[in-house]
Amino acid sequence: GDAASALPIIEIRPRLAFYTYEAKYTPGSSEYLCPAPLEAEVAEKVKEASVKAHRALGCSVYSRVDLRLSPQGEPFVLEVNTAPGMTGTSLVPKAGRAAGWEFPELLSRICERSLEIDRRLERR
Repeated sequence: GDAASALPIIEIRPRLAFYTYEAKYTPGSSEYLCPAPLEAEVAEKVKEASVKAHRALGCSVYSRVDLRLSPQGEPFVLEVNTAPGMTGTSLVPKAGRAAGWEFPELLSRICERSLEIDRRLERR
């Protein structure tokens, strides 16, 4: 079965008014909080919406789901990134570290999961 689960949530707080190119790529222009300081109920809704979006698009292994929260704490999916950045400063590795996986272990898990899927497809 599909055992999709969500990594810890990251909240991006740009120091400028908007999350612009400069806010994203200039060191120190944004604060990344992981795990995000959300109420448990809101965090659960965010994770649920993320996993549902991942599954609805037929994603496998991993993706990064970007959301916004309404003032009432309702999550709205903006996009699902099926090839998110994987540099040392990228969000997926940040979330992996918050889950207790350093970068090599995160990559190893992605590779192992991909190989499992590949082997299952070959057996068909």
